[in-house]
Amino acid sequence: MLKAMNDRQHYQACFDLMQAVAAYRYESIHRHLEKFGKRESMVHLDVLVLTYHLARICRGSILEIGAFRGGATVAAAWGVRDAREAKKLITIEPGGSLRKHPLATRNILGSLKRNLARQGVAERVTIVEGRSFEPEVVAAVHRALDADQVGLLILDADANCKRDINCYGPKLMDGCWLIIDDYGGSADNSKVSATKTQVDELVNSGRLLPLGYYGFGTWVGRSQGIMLPRAR
Repeated sequence: MLKAMNDRQHYQACFDLMQAVAAYRYESIHRHLEKFGKRESMVHLDVLVLTYHLARICRGSILEIGAFRGGATVAAAWGVRDAREAKKLITIEPGGSLRKHPLATRNILGSLKRNLARQGVAERVTIVEGRSFEPEVVAAVHRALDADQVGLLILDADANCKRDINCYGPKLMDGCWLIIDDYGGSADNSKVSATKTQVDELVNSGRLLPLGYYGFGTWVGRSQGIMLPRAR
C-alpha cells in the first residue's frame, strides 16, 4: 500500500521525479523521443520522456486511453523494451480522422499501426479499438490483462478522466502512476476545464496524489490505496 506522505516527503517525491526526467537529457533516448515526437505527438517532449521513464520503472502493466498517432504509445513501448521485466502495454483508440491540424490524418488507427511498426514496437502493444467506456472494450482490456494489474495509466482521450479511472479502478494497483493530459493548457482547449475539475476532485477526496505538472499542461501523480468503484 502506498504510504501516506508528509509535506517533506511529498516535496521530495516531486523533486525526485523532476530530476529523473531531466537526467534523460544526457541520454540517447532523449534524442530519439525528440525526433519522433516532433513528427507524431501533440504532447511536450518532457511528457514523452516522463512516459518512457514511468513505463520503464513501473510495476505491473500499462494502460493507455487515447493513443492517436502513437506518440506516447511509442514512448511507453520503448520504456517497456528497456525495462528489466516483461510488461503488457494496452492502448485504447476509437480511430476516425483529424483534419485541419499539423498532425492531421484520414485514418488515425492506420497512422497508429504504421508508427508502431516503423518504430519496431508493434509486437509490444495490444491495440483495443473502440471507446474506453464501451462494455466490449472494457471486457477486451480485462481479457488482455488477465490476472495482471495496471501500474501506469495514461489518459489522453476526452475530458471524462474520472469516468475512465472509475471504469478501470478495480485493475489499478495501489500506487498506480497516472499521466493525465489536458489538465492545463490554452484557453481554446475545450477539455481543460472539465479535466482539471475532475482531477482536483479526485485529489481532494484523497484518491489521487499529485506529483507534478509537465509540458503544456499534463498532470502526473499516483493513486492512493482507496477502493475505486467497480465498473458496471
